[in-house]
Amino acid sequence: MKALPKYRRVLLKVSGEALMGKEPYGLDVGTLEAISTDIKTAAEEVQICLVIGGGNIFRGLSGAAAGIDRATADYMGMLATVMNALAMQAVLERMGLPTRVQSAIPMMSICEPYIRRRAIRHMEKGRIVIFAAGTGNPFFTTDTTAALRAAEMGCDAVFKATQVDGVYSDDPKRVKDAKRYDFLTYHEVLSRDLKVMDASAISLSRENGIPIVVFSIHERGNFSAVLKGRGRCTVISEKA
Repeated sequence: MKALPKYRRVLLKVSGEALMGKEPYGLDVGTLEAISTDIKTAAEEVQICLVIGGGNIFRGLSGAAAGIDRATADYMGMLATVMNALAMQAVLERMGLPTRVQSAIPMMSICEPYIRRRAIRHMEKGRIVIFAAGTGNPFFTTDTTAALRAAEMGCDAVFKATQVDGVYSDDPKRVKDAKRYDFLTYHEVLSRDLKVMDASAISLSRENGIPIVVFSIHERGNFSAVLKGRGRCTVISEKA
C-alpha cells in the first residue's frame, strides 16, 4: 500500500548555505536541481511553501561585524534571499512546477508583494510559493520568518532542511559522540540551547502548535520520505 503524507500543507525552510553545494559561496546549479527534484516529488501530494536564507551570498550579522550597521546589513541579507528565491523559482518552473515568489519588500518588477490570502490561494491551486526578503524588517532571521509564515499559511509543520539528519547535542562534524535526538519538546530545545532555530522561531512555533521537523536536505528523496513518517529526522513539538 502506498504510504500517505502525514501533512496537508508544509513550509520548507532551506538555508542559503545549502544551495552552495561544494562551492565556497554563491549557487550550485546541481544542488538547486537536486533540491527542486525532491520538492517536485513532494508537491504531488502536499501543498508546499518555502523560505530560503541568503547566507550563501550575504549574512547580516557578519556584515555588521565588518563595520556595516546591523539594520543595513540585514536589508542586504534580505535582498540576497530574493536572489535565491528567483533562482529556485527558475529551476522549479523548468521542471514544470508553477511557482510564485512573494517578497516582504515590494519589488513589483520581479515578483509579487507578500499578500497572505493570495499566497494561500496559490497553494490551493497547487502552486509552490517562495517567501523572500524575510519579514521585511531588520533584526529578524529567516528562521523566524519561516515560523511566522507557517503560522500565517496554516501549515501543519515546518520542515527545516539542514546539512545533517536531525538535531544533535553538539556539532556531529566536530564531536564524534554527539547524541542524536529523534524527538524533542520546544522547551528542551530552548533550555538546552540546541542550535536548531533561533529562540523566537521556536517560541512562535510552540505558541501556534506547529511541529518542526529537522532532516537532511542532501539525502535524495528524504523530504518525501520524512513527509510520510519514514525518513530519518528529529521532530520538535509539545509532546510525542
